[in-house]
Amino acid sequence: MPFRSRSAIRVKNAEAVERMRVSNRIVAMVLDTMKSEVRPGISTLELDRIAEEIIRSAGATPSFKNYHGYPASICASVDEEIVHGIPKAETVLKEGSIISIDVGAYIGGYHGDGARTFAVGEISEEAQDLIRRTEESFFAGMAYAKAGCYLYQISAAIEKHAKHYGLGIVKEYVGHGIGTEMHEEPPIPNYKPFGRGPRLEAGMTLAVEPMITRGSAAIRILDDGWTAVTRDGSLSAHYENTILITSDGYEVLTRL
Repeated sequence: MPFRSRSAIRVKNAEAVERMRVSNRIVAMVLDTMKSEVRPGISTLELDRIAEEIIRSAGATPSFKNYHGYPASICASVDEEIVHGIPKAETVLKEGSIISIDVGAYIGGYHGDGARTFAVGEISEEAQDLIRRTEESFFAGMAYAKAGCYLYQISAAIEKHAKHYGLGIVKEYVGHGIGTEMHEEPPIPNYKPFGRGPRLEAGMTLAVEPMITRGSAAIRILDDGWTAVTRDGSLSAHYENTILITSDGYEVLTRL
């Protein structure tokens, strides 16, 4: 997606920010629970059931369910799956795998969105390193998440960090603005785009989400029409937070 004018970006007022804190806190609750529920022998469908129960018990609805026809409350992407993995009863987690869980919650007119990659039991050093470097790349971008910086600086810092470790950067999927809509302006690539993009302002809410691979970043879509996988079968990790730009920095909303 091309960058659009700053006027297309929705700057949130204090009431909107408070409502987004609520929706994103629910997302954080789900991700915190997933950390303890992910284990060998559990199915991704069971993880989806647990996540939906948490979301609905908090008075929210799952942002992803039926969104453009997506059939579940979470995306559960295992090993070489990058994003949009559909939870299934037959997908049972195995020792040594990794799983990326992406979740959204909608309440009070606003969405929350976040993702983490978890180890399934004991995993290889290479898999541990991928998860760690993906998270690090997010925080490398956060050095520029403050009013007065340009959006491209976040993207460029993510790319620089991942490339330093020889990792692949998925280009087909990007972060995004978020608020009353799940996907708002602006798109947020995980690589330096052409042009500076908009200047960041206090009150902007952004979902920044590096998707990083151990090998090639080339992708393909499975026959289900949703699941994106690495074309070479290499592992992929995903780390996402919804953040609020403030006058002197940023606030991570998807944290307890």
